[in-house]
Amino acid sequence: MQYGAAAEQAWYMPAIPVALAAETAAERVERLASESAVVVFSVSSCCMCHAVKRLFCGMGVHPTLHELDLDPRGLELERALADLLGCAGPGGAAPVVPVVFIGGKLVGAMDRVMAAHINGSLVPLLKEAGALWL
Repeated sequence: MQYGAAAEQAWYMPAIPVALAAETAAERVERLASESAVVVFSVSSCCMCHAVKRLFCGMGVHPTLHELDLDPRGLELERALADLLGCAGPGGAAPVVPVVFIGGKLVGAMDRVMAAHINGSLVPLLKEAGALWL
């Protein structure tokens, strides 16, 4: 039986599997992106992120959201996303977010999502991923 601080700590701090504790930011992005049909990495105060979330909700798709500004490792994840997109990333001229994954595959930032929506390829992607049934 544990007593004192060790007992209190064991009660409210869940054990983190060793594999997840040693996970790199790129591996975490890949894992999070593959856990749901539609995943959006965003920043809660970003207007473009809000617009892409509204686009999906307006289509009846409810993406899994990962708000990088609310995540303790958010800056690392943003750098990993910048590497995936091939852009400057945090501190660079262009913002990285929003970044959208559909069916575990990188769609891209807002420009790619809007282009797919306009040219009609977004809905088939969403249907294929199981995010849209109509």
